[in-house]
Amino acid sequence: MEDPRSVLPRPPEKRDYVRRMFTVIAPRYDLMNRLMTFGRDQAWRRAVVTLCALPPGGRLLDVATGTGDLAYEALRRALAGPPGTGPAQVVGLDLARAMMLRGRSKHPGLAFPLSEGDALALPFPDGTFDAVCSGFMMRNVVDIAAAFAEQARVVRRGGRVVCLEITRPSGRLFRKFFDLYFFGAVPVIGGLLSGQREAYTYLPQSTRAFPDPAALRRIMEAAGLRGVRYRLAMMGTVALHWGVK
Repeated sequence: MEDPRSVLPRPPEKRDYVRRMFTVIAPRYDLMNRLMTFGRDQAWRRAVVTLCALPPGGRLLDVATGTGDLAYEALRRALAGPPGTGPAQVVGLDLARAMMLRGRSKHPGLAFPLSEGDALALPFPDGTFDAVCSGFMMRNVVDIAAAFAEQARVVRRGGRVVCLEITRPSGRLFRKFFDLYFFGAVPVIGGLLSGQREAYTYLPQSTRAFPDPAALRRIMEAAGLRGVRYRLAMMGTVALHWGVK
């Protein structure tokens, strides 16, 4: 049987691989997110927006926005609050145009500017945003430290960088159940629903070499962020990190 880790691209090929992969899974991406997380991913995204701690009239950048779930959550929150209490502008950036196009009309009446670009070279001046967030992106970049450095660059002094990611649980017994589900069931379900089993083999396998939460905190600190903290969710399988520039 082929080693599933063989789907992991080499660093020089990773950027183009990731763009192609998200292009082909775009039509089923939201459905698979709901299924893989048992519907909990929306609650985690709400937590991300809360942790961004946007000031009234603030500006938010959602890096690797995908179909826009984080950006839409910020916009919904702005509409639900008193006038002038929400973000003045939300911007979404993604490497895969197909993902952004897929999400552009899924919430009629809500819209935000979209930018096709690379998380390692954000097309914005220094200090543009009050907060920068990402959801399930860091496993897909070639250089995690460089990605955080770019996010720290475009956020203003005192602004926040918030990261939502999958992490493997530390407990040996639960890790066995997690691995059985994540590395065994997810590729099968993803293959059946999207016809792209390779993509849903890559996505779980990308967690194997990903830094654990404590190591990711150190990377964020090295990128110039202070007061970096994290909390775990879903029995230690999801981590939310945040820090201040």
